[in-house]
This record gives sequence, structure tokens and C-alpha cells, in this order.
Amino acid sequence: MSQQPPHVKPTASVYIDGLNLYRRLLAGRPELKWLNVEALAEHLLPEYDIVRVRYFTAVIKALPGADATSPQRQQVYLRALRSLPRTTVELGKFRIDPRVMPVHPTEWEPDGSPRRVRVKKTEEKGSDVALASRLLVDAMHGDADLFVVLTNDSDLVMPLRLVREDLNREVGLLSPMQPKRASNELKQTNPTLHRHVTPEAVAASQLPDVLRVDVGTFHRPRKWSGNSEGSAEAEPSNQ
Repeated sequence: MSQQPPHVKPTASVYIDGLNLYRRLLAGRPELKWLNVEALAEHLLPEYDIVRVRYFTAVIKALPGADATSPQRQQVYLRALRSLPRTTVELGKFRIDPRVMPVHPTEWEPDGSPRRVRVKKTEEKGSDVALASRLLVDAMHGDADLFVVLTNDSDLVMPLRLVREDLNREVGLLSPMQPKRASNELKQTNPTLHRHVTPEAVAASQLPDVLRVDVGTFHRPRKWSGNSEGSAEAEPSNQ
């Protein structure tokens, strides 16, 4: 009696906007930050074979008044991610620039102009462009059946539309928000698949506390073992 061939799953390539994921779901939840992005992709897309996960973020800098050890924790985490067999990490830049900006709520100078103050503006540059570029190039190569983006950033509407409409590839959307709060612009790209990333899914997709791999051993940062950090404002990725 001949054997039946094993069922072959369709394939998926996953692109994670690390800054958006952090701001929308991980900030203030340190126990969720030691995230295994491959396990999360498999948890959210069980009917697909995950061929790659691309993770986009920027290297953070210690901010005045913030925890000075945050950059060290991020570096440990990024090294742990790079040890995963299907994961690549792509870095933009984190900038802190002096700016003169109006105060909020608006105050007025005697001459009728809005009062302005000098501030330090934190800004991440390059991750969105890198994600969009990798998504488009991979889709042109056509080496997956589904191209899935984890974000709630509407700046990525255009590349998702190009992949679906111009390249005729199937796209998926993973929203790190409650469904009612997910970006309408992203939902209107008509993804083949749209799912919500829950805290429970992230909690179920953590790296082991001690990760031993060929390139070394990585330990979950002590501050990520419980709810010991408050929320962050502008820091990208896990901090």
C-alpha cells in the first residue's frame, strides 16, 4: 500500500515593526519583552510554515532621567534574536536632536505668537523604509505564499498595497492593538489574513530564561522577570 505524501503547509514570511510592537503592546510589561519572534509567528499563524522573520528596530540611547541600563538589555535581546535560525535583525537609527517647539497646551507671548521652548526630540529613523524595502524585494522574489507585517503604523499602507495589487502576492496583517483600535488604513489594504496580537500570545512565545546556542548563552534580563518597569515614551524595541 503506497504511503500518502505528508501535508505541506503554505509558507509565510513575517516582518515585525519592533518600535510599533514595543509602543503598542510591550511598554510597561517587562515580563513580555524576552520575546521569541519565531515562536510568536508560529503561534499566530499555525496553518503556515514560517520561512523567515525579519525584525526591524533601532539601537536605543540612554535618555536623561531614564534607566541607563536599558541599552545593555536591548543589546542582549538583539543578540539573542540573531541566534534564532530564521530571524534577521535590521537596524535603523535612534536620534536625539535639540528642537524649538510650541508648548502644549498653547501659551501666548505678549506679541501674540505661540510660546516655544527648546526640547530634546527623540526620533527613530530608517526602520519603516527598511521594512518596506525588504517586504517588496522578498515579494518580488515570490519565495513565500503569504507576506505578513506586524504593525499598526499606517505609513506601511503603500508597500502592503504594492505587494497585493502590483505583485499579486497575498498579504497578512498582525495588529498589536485591540481590533477596534487597529489602523483603519491598514485594514483597508484588504489583507488575506488579519489577526490581533494579544498579550497572552506574547506571553506564550517567550525565549527560555537561559538561552544556550552555538554562539553563546543569553540570560533574560533581571528587570524583565516581572512588572518592574514603567512605560516608555519614545524608546524603540525592547528596552
